[in-house]
Amino acid sequence: MLPSALFARTYAVAHGNPDTAVSRDISPRPHQFKVYRYNPEVPGAKPTMQTYSVDLADCGPMVLDALIKIKNEADPTLTFRRSCREGICGSCAMNINGINTLACLSRIKPEASVTKIYPLPHTYVVKDLVPDLTQFYKQYKSIEPYLKQKGPPPAKENLQSIADRRKLDGLYECILCACCSTSCPSYWWNSDVYLGPAVLMQAFRWIVDSRDDFGYERREALQDPFSVYRCHTIMNCAKTCPKGLNPGLAIAELKLLMARD
Repeated sequence: MLPSALFARTYAVAHGNPDTAVSRDISPRPHQFKVYRYNPEVPGAKPTMQTYSVDLADCGPMVLDALIKIKNEADPTLTFRRSCREGICGSCAMNINGINTLACLSRIKPEASVTKIYPLPHTYVVKDLVPDLTQFYKQYKSIEPYLKQKGPPPAKENLQSIADRRKLDGLYECILCACCSTSCPSYWWNSDVYLGPAVLMQAFRWIVDSRDDFGYERREALQDPFSVYRCHTIMNCAKTCPKGLNPGLAIAELKLLMARD
């Protein structure tokens, strides 16, 4: 039996057969990237936007691919965070064309004339695209994001029912990239006292965990005018989350639990 035409073409391309290989258009496709630059270590330095040109024909499809290419081939001083390149670690969170997202999950739009890249908004900038998340992680630590039990630890697995486990869906997937919190106007103006969408969703995640014995104490720790109640359901958090989660819904359910105490 003869191989299919698709298999034949694939085989030819893989083995470089000039007679049957399908030609690929490799003509240059330049694209402009305007990137926020700022180095506070330079006396008198002010933020600027620097333009780089990247050939999309010789670059991966994601914004992070372009940033890595710029750093490797054009400007080694460009500074940004990145790690997994798979939307798991949350390191490459930044504002791309006005939207907080992950650079590794954000596709370059070749039809656009330019891609504009900024650090996460309303944060102190360490350098270029690197935001200072010290306050964000301090708030995360304050909710004690780990399992707490009043008795001795179980000798075996700490089991959950299927129904109880499902309560954690849409919560545990949060990667703490801070895209949601830095898109929230309430957090912009009250980040010293309001915990923000990401941290509150994680607080709710532990409060509803059937294995945790400190649900009431966790809720009591949030009973003040600012920690939770500065959420005004603007819902920017749900719109911008690169993982498709809904922190606003988690906060609403948390408020309901606290109102019943």
